Amino acid sequence: MNPDAADGAPVVLAARRIAKSFNGVQVLFSVNFELRAGEIHALMGENGAGKSTLVKILSGFEQPTSGEILLDGQPVKLPPNGQAEALGIVIIHQEFNLAEHLTVTESLFLGREVTRFGVLDRKFMRAETRRVLDQLGSHVDENAQISSLSIADKQMVEIAKAISRDARIIFMDEPTAVLSREETNYLFRQVRKLREKGTSFVFVSHKLDEVMELTDRVTVLRDGQWVKTAPTSMLDGESIAQLMVGRELSSLYPAKQEPSIDEEVALAVEGLSTGYVKDASFEVRKGEILGFSGLIGSGRTELMEAVAGLRARSAGEVSVRGENVPGGDVHAANRVGIAYMTKDRKHKGLLLNSRMTANLTLQSLEKHGSYGYLSPKSEATALERARRRFDIRVRDGRVVAGRMSGGNQQKLLLAKVMETEPDVIIIDEPTRGIDVGTKQQIYHFISALARDGKSIIVVSSEMPEIIGLCTRVAVMREGRIVGILEGEEISEQEIMRYSAGLKKKTAA
Repeated sequence: MNPDAADGAPVVLAARRIAKSFNGVQVLFSVNFELRAGEIHALMGENGAGKSTLVKILSGFEQPTSGEILLDGQPVKLPPNGQAEALGIVIIHQEFNLAEHLTVTESLFLGREVTRFGVLDRKFMRAETRRVLDQLGSHVDENAQISSLSIADKQMVEIAKAISRDARIIFMDEPTAVLSREETNYLFRQVRKLREKGTSFVFVSHKLDEVMELTDRVTVLRDGQWVKTAPTSMLDGESIAQLMVGRELSSLYPAKQEPSIDEEVALAVEGLSTGYVKDASFEVRKGEILGFSGLIGSGRTELMEAVAGLRARSAGEVSVRGENVPGGDVHAANRVGIAYMTKDRKHKGLLLNSRMTANLTLQSLEKHGSYGYLSPKSEATALERARRRFDIRVRDGRVVAGRMSGGNQQKLLLAKVMETEPDVIIIDEPTRGIDVGTKQQIYHFISALARDGKSIIVVSSEMPEIIGLCTRVAVMREGRIVGILEGEEISEQEIMRYSAGLKKKTAA
C-alpha cells in the first residue's frame, strides 16, 4: 500500500458527473471518480456495471454524453483514438491492440520509431524492447512475430508497450487474466516500482485477491452508478463482492454431485498425442465434472482442442459412448456430441461485429431453416430461450456482441455451444475476465448441465474454481497428465505438487 496516495496526494485525473449513452441506452449515470498521484486505484463492478466505458472515457477512446474530465485540476477534452498518450495517458486494453504481422520490437515502437541519420535504428529499438521485457520477467523474443505468440505472451507485450511509453497514468483492464502467477508477480513488482516514481494506475480486475494485494483504494460501480470509494485496507474480498452485486454471495459454488460409478463412460481418451502433448489418457462419465489443472503452458488447451477435433492427433484414440471419433475433424466430433467452448471468446468464440442471433445459431444453422433458408422466427425463438436460460442481460436484443459486457458475452458463448445439443462439453477458462456475480451464475449453469446428464470438462487456471466445481481433477505438466485426483486429494497443495513436478503418478 502507498499511504501517500491515500492521504492527500494531488488528484491527477478526475471524472465529474460523467454520463454516457449508446443509441439512447444510458450506461453511466452521473459518475464521479478521482485518481491521485502515485496511486493504484481499483475499479470494480459486475460486467455491465460501466467500468470499461468509464475507462474509455478517461483515456479518450469515448466521449461522455455529459459531465467533464479534469487533468491536473483543469477541464480537458481528451483527444480520441489513443492520442491521449501524448498527455501521458496509456491504456492496456482487455482486447489486444497489436498488429499480428509486426515483430514484438516493431509493436513497441509503432508510431514512435527511433531513427539514426534518417534510418531506423533497429539495434537500439531491439535492445530497449529487451530491457523492458526483462524488467517484466518476460522471456518473449523481441524478434518474434506477434501472430506466433501465445495469448499470455501477447498480454506481456501489451503491458511492455504501455510501460515503455513512460506514461504518468496507466489503465490496466484485466491485465493478469492470461498470466501465470509468476508473470503476475513480476508485473506487480514493476507496477510498484513505477508507483514509487509517481505513476498512477487504474486497475480493473475481477480477481479480488489481487485487488487486495496490490491496490491503495477501491471504487465500485453497479448498474452504471457510483456505489463507494474507500481505502483498500478498510475492505475485504467479501465486502467488495457484496458492493458489486448488491447481495450476499453465501454460496459461490453449488453442491457437488458425485456421478455413480455405474454411469456409462461418455468420453474415453487413450494415448493421445498432438505436438507438445504426449500419451494422454482419461475418461469422463455421464453427469461428471472433470477438471483439468496445471500451469499455463502445460498443454491443457492443446489436449482439449485435439479431443474436440480442432487439432490433428499424431497418436491415440478418442471415443464417445464407444464410438471412435476420427482425429482432426471437428465436424465429426460435433456429430457424436462433443462441443468445445474456447477460452478466447473475443477472437475465436464470437463475431464481435454481429448481433446476438447470428452468434447464437452460427454452429447450429441446420436447426433453424430448410432448403437453404434461415427462419428468422426460429432464430428469434432460440435467442429468447437462451436469454432466459442463461440470464443474458441486454437492454436491446439487436445489440452486436462487441457492445456486450464480458459476462454477457461469456453467457452468449455458452448458449451458442449448448445450441448444438452436445453430450460432452469442454469449457476452457469458463470465467476468465468476468465478475464474481456472473461467476456464480456460470458455476450453477455448469452444475445444472451435469445434473442433466451432460459430461463436463472444465479447464481452468483458477484453483479455487477447479476445487469448488469438480469431482475429479487431472493435473498436467509439460504436456503430460501427471496425476488424477479424487475426493480429499483435491486441494491446492496437492495440485501444486503435481504441477511443479514434486509428485507424479500414473493417470487412470
